[in-house]
Amino acid sequence: MAGFRIDEPASLRAIPHPAVTVAFEFAGRSFDIDAEGSPGSMRSAAIAAGLAFGAFQVRAGGVECVQIRLSPPVALSVLGLPLAELRDNVIPLDDLWGRDAPRLRDRLHHARTWHERFALIEAELSRRLSAGTTADPEVAWTWRQIVASRGKTQVGDLAARTGWSRQRLWSRFAAQFGLSPKRAAMLVRFDHAVHRLVDGHAPARVAAEGGYADQSHLHHDIRAFAGTTPSLAEAEPWLTADERAWPEPR
Repeated sequence: MAGFRIDEPASLRAIPHPAVTVAFEFAGRSFDIDAEGSPGSMRSAAIAAGLAFGAFQVRAGGVECVQIRLSPPVALSVLGLPLAELRDNVIPLDDLWGRDAPRLRDRLHHARTWHERFALIEAELSRRLSAGTTADPEVAWTWRQIVASRGKTQVGDLAARTGWSRQRLWSRFAAQFGLSPKRAAMLVRFDHAVHRLVDGHAPARVAAEGGYADQSHLHHDIRAFAGTTPSLAEAEPWLTADERAWPEPR
């Protein structure tokens, strides 16, 4: 979770991340979203972006917002729907939470400090988590294994370790989280690799240590997820903010 204030009009690219992204604007303005495959722009003061979204443009100016990253098991509970229904879309959070979304924005607006705002968000998420849908233990375990291995696990072996058939695990994972275990592993591996590039590591080393066949394989995945070249991806402010706000456990 992180808070942002953007005083001047700006256009940022949202880069895929192995989490569901939720953002609340509370200064009385909205985000303008241009998503791939969308027939036009979407304007909303609170948005939710699915786990498998493609890179999209966010235009904003004079906004204050809180952005939250939700792991798939948590997002499944707090959003109130299987992530397969959200999939790669960016949708207004009002469509999911109804009147609760504008009420929370109003409380965020009247809060005096960022700490108060974070506490409001945490209380809302905790309330929804306790009342929401729970992921299958086997599906949640599979996600944790993918994240722990930084996307380098052999996903074909995971089904046997859960005691499920491969077909059942793939079906339940996709139904609850909105993408296959293989795609999830690719996303986690990409995320780790691109953050290493941002930290200044050489692409050849990132590819070799990240589980890629070669450097061209790394370049292919970065272009597929981020829609840009590795050199341009390294400069994305979205990634820099992400690393500062949500550091990996040390």
